[in-house]
Amino acid sequence: MNGLIGRKIGMTSVFDSAGRNVACTVVEAGPCVVTQVKDEDQDGYTAFQLGFGEAKAKRTSQALIGHFDKANTTPKRNLVEFRDFSLEKALGETVTLDEVFQEGDVVSVVGTSKGKGFQGVVKRHGFRGVNDATHGQHNRQRAPGSIGAASYPAKVFKGMRMAGQTGNKRVKARNLRVLKLFPEKNLMLIKGAVPGHKGSIVIIEK
Repeated sequence: MNGLIGRKIGMTSVFDSAGRNVACTVVEAGPCVVTQVKDEDQDGYTAFQLGFGEAKAKRTSQALIGHFDKANTTPKRNLVEFRDFSLEKALGETVTLDEVFQEGDVVSVVGTSKGKGFQGVVKRHGFRGVNDATHGQHNRQRAPGSIGAASYPAKVFKGMRMAGQTGNKRVKARNLRVLKLFPEKNLMLIKGAVPGHKGSIVIIEK
């Protein structure tokens, strides 16, 4: 599986060939450095570990500094492993955007969704609520309703859709199309939205 580590820049829109305005996300993808090469003999599987983003040496552990020295590169902030990478790369070499992706490719993007704190069932699970109720209790419009039975089972089952912390979870958006590449700037336009806030780290998988 080929892929790159990137940073979400923000959203914009472009016009397609039919003149329709298409929303898309701008992602800075790479360049990434090969910081470790795993093979069948030593590790039991083949994979590339890629590094992205510069990190301060004084904030990097000695073990990681030795790890990066083997690859003859500076400390990296983000490390991600990609199994069965099809490109032929050696330790310390750089993987660029145009080597992995082409315009029209279908990709998946992994990121951490925006955290929204403690939310009720209407926002968290899409409950409809009472909406236009004209009489009855005044404070039940966004309430969850019944959450369990009485003497049996005498408890609330796990997984019941209730209020709680929302967002801030690992999310994968699948089947997104690459609209345009700007290899000289390491930028790519992906159709639609990808998880995460502006500036967050994302993993683009092909």
